[in-house]
Amino acid sequence: MAKKEVNAVAAELRESFGKGAARKLRVLGKIPAVIYGHGTEPVHVSLPAHRIALLLRRANMILELDIAGAKQLVLVKDVQKDPVKAIIEHIDLVVVRKGEKVQVEVQVHMSGESFAGTIADFDTKTLLLEVEATDIPENVTVSIEGLEDGAQVHAKDVPLPSGATLISDEDVLVVYVHTPRGEDEEEAETEVITAGTPAATPAA
Repeated sequence: MAKKEVNAVAAELRESFGKGAARKLRVLGKIPAVIYGHGTEPVHVSLPAHRIALLLRRANMILELDIAGAKQLVLVKDVQKDPVKAIIEHIDLVVVRKGEKVQVEVQVHMSGESFAGTIADFDTKTLLLEVEATDIPENVTVSIEGLEDGAQVHAKDVPLPSGATLISDEDVLVVYVHTPRGEDEEEAETEVITAGTPAATPAA
């Protein structure tokens, strides 16, 4: 259950807004962003595009912004991208403090192998957890070792890191184990369906 790193990023205050200003920032290799939270007025900043793109390969990223010498911890809450070019256009950030609890979607990973001849599939790939803002797990892992056909793993069965609380419904199905259908079985079912289909009546 890897935990998030806190990554330092230099941010610059910005006073120009709108699509034109945002376009100019992107030409300069920067991304417009807004910081919200804790009853304060939104703060408009620009961030280095290349570094941010690398950091955002992982979800629920915590950043330590340096804004004119002042340090501010923020959580990445929303990333807007160009639907065609997949370029980051804007980022929403939320102020967090050490010891503060936040709710985040965390990916579920599987480990081990289910019983021979079976397959384990995800029904849900993420769980909503409440965790400390500076202690967000990168993922949680559930073991499927030796699970047999028909076995199910629900949210309540997934081990959580210390201090984490499950917010998702505990009965949500996360993983199910089943036996794959063979080609012969599928062909036999097709034949049964075909045999049970009434013959077409010739037109008069």
